[in-house]
Amino acid sequence: MKNSKKDIRRLTKKEIQEFFISKNSPKYKGSQVYEWLWKKGSHDFDLMTNLSFKDRALLKDNFEIKHINIDLHQISLDGTIKNAVKLHDNVVVESVLIPTQKRTTACVSSQVGCSLDCTFCATSTLNRVRNLNPDEIYDQVILMNKQSKNYFNRPLSNIVFMGMGEPLLNYNNVLAAIRKINEPEGLGMSSRRITLSTSGIPKMIKKIADEDVKFRLAVSLHSARQNVREKIMPFAKKFPLDELLDSLNYWYIKTRKKVTFEYVIWEGVNDKKIDIDALVKFCKMVPSKVNLIQYNPIENSSMKEASEESINLYFNALNDAKIKVTYRCSRGQDIDAACGQLVNKLNLA
Repeated sequence: MKNSKKDIRRLTKKEIQEFFISKNSPKYKGSQVYEWLWKKGSHDFDLMTNLSFKDRALLKDNFEIKHINIDLHQISLDGTIKNAVKLHDNVVVESVLIPTQKRTTACVSSQVGCSLDCTFCATSTLNRVRNLNPDEIYDQVILMNKQSKNYFNRPLSNIVFMGMGEPLLNYNNVLAAIRKINEPEGLGMSSRRITLSTSGIPKMIKKIADEDVKFRLAVSLHSARQNVREKIMPFAKKFPLDELLDSLNYWYIKTRKKVTFEYVIWEGVNDKKIDIDALVKFCKMVPSKVNLIQYNPIENSSMKEASEESINLYFNALNDAKIKVTYRCSRGQDIDAACGQLVNKLNLA
């Protein structure tokens, strides 16, 4: 017999309050339940101890909580933690907790698999099964906040939507999850500590700019030459660089926040002077900064990271042009937890 119970986290606070009113119970009990669900991250009605046994039984009779579970977690030599997270329908996504000396960052997934075809990313080898619901995204954050406290004695300091999937292709659910992360009745984390990373979908970048969001935007660029970018990210044929540039300038006008370009340099792909000059020119056309990222090899790929000399040429050219540039070293490579390596090797979607 099919389970007819509704996931209570699909309800708004008002709807939970109205449920209690319909059962001749005080409205405030709905507020208590809402706090347990979101601020305290409870997955068990029996743990809602400020409710009576009768009220908890009422909730169990009418609702369920489709929470996530850790199917497997691995700890890298550098302290990075990768979680294989099983969802209620038994599909698996991966999320990563990245510690540094001063902060801990949660790298969150937004889709099961991915519909894009980036040649450097292991996730692109998976089929996109479905989008994650807001609570499934939120649960990853709650889980890693607990891990951060347990392993590193501090709460999460940052969240990046750089895990499996393209966040802007799960637009409504990602925004709903971020709002829940922000609100005092949720995690209460400032938007300034959240970065959404996209492969660059101009229409959706403009749409998200119109939402008056406060979080930061990063774009996986990797080349400012259209023909080269199409080889690295074939779907980019549908999204020309001039359209991307237009959407990013729109983003800046609306939000007054610089975009971060994520950029990997590969040997024989984008390591020539013409590539460097194109990136410098592109960055001058929109308020931006560049994050050069160490390449993390994946199976069945012949791509190789460019030489240290080529990386330094990029770094120096950007510095000389007064464009802020950083270099990000990989974390968690030994457990396939680094950028571009998330692929569910032990439980392929």
